[in-house]
Amino acid sequence: MVEVLRSGFVESVHRGSLVVLDPYGEILLALGEVREPVFTRSCNKPLQGLGLLRAGLDLPDDADLAVGCASHSGETEHVEQVLGILGKNGLTESDLGCPPDWPLNQAARNRVIAGGGSKRSAAMNCSGKHAAMLATSVQLGWDVRSYLDPDHPAQAAIAETVAEMTGEDISTIGVDGCGAPLFALTLEGLATGYRGLVLAEPGTRRRRVADAMRAHPHLVGGTDRDDTELMQAIPGVLVKGGAEGVHAMVLADGTSAAMKIDDGAPRPRTPLLVGVLRALGYDAPALADMAEREILGGGVPVGSARLRPGLLDDLD
Repeated sequence: MVEVLRSGFVESVHRGSLVVLDPYGEILLALGEVREPVFTRSCNKPLQGLGLLRAGLDLPDDADLAVGCASHSGETEHVEQVLGILGKNGLTESDLGCPPDWPLNQAARNRVIAGGGSKRSAAMNCSGKHAAMLATSVQLGWDVRSYLDPDHPAQAAIAETVAEMTGEDISTIGVDGCGAPLFALTLEGLATGYRGLVLAEPGTRRRRVADAMRAHPHLVGGTDRDDTELMQAIPGVLVKGGAEGVHAMVLADGTSAAMKIDDGAPRPRTPLLVGVLRALGYDAPALADMAEREILGGGVPVGSARLRPGLLDDLD
């Protein structure tokens, strides 16, 4: 998928799988194992958010919904949004089941440390999802303490929605890094689910998830985050990454893509996403800085991580 050049020499390569679907759901490009289940990590969050809405979650503010589908950076705006969801539902930060963590954003982390602060659950990148799960449980009268149990009604509602949106039976349930149940899906199924969000009729719950995330890209990621920058650069695109080299994207016309990098590295994901966008005819000045990842030697650029030449020729 992506090769790493240092001083003109191919030092490393990142292998993986990629699927691109057209607006009708047909495969435009399939590289690697696109029909084998993988843990799709935080790429599941928009579908999890939809499952909670279908279960009866009432989140009138689309900003709350966006952070509920986010892997945010733990910046002040993110933490306040999460605490706001909890407060509106009579909950506190201590109710969150995700582990305490530092902000992903380095500047925000430095401010916390300089102020004598410590790790906290609200700063953990998945805290918005957990706040939404908790709010659903409170509103529907479900047990709050067991909301992460796979048999909990909130998790059952999520599983039902994920299966419907992806068109797949859930073959494996694991535990995500944040402690929530995690589903294994195929890349084709993941891309299908994202396509269904963007192509849904305006005013539906499906479309609301997509619209909320696209309207609040900073809440979905944060400062210096590729998901946020891509959504700001290309009108109508929805992008969501996950741990271990998983990423999903859908364009305004329903063209969708999903990837899994075999070694789990984040480095090759954005060059691959930018390559797909360009091959499909989309471009923007911001993409020029995202197409390659700089490789340093002695503190100065000596190479880059870039898309393997010819990889996406069939999309041209």
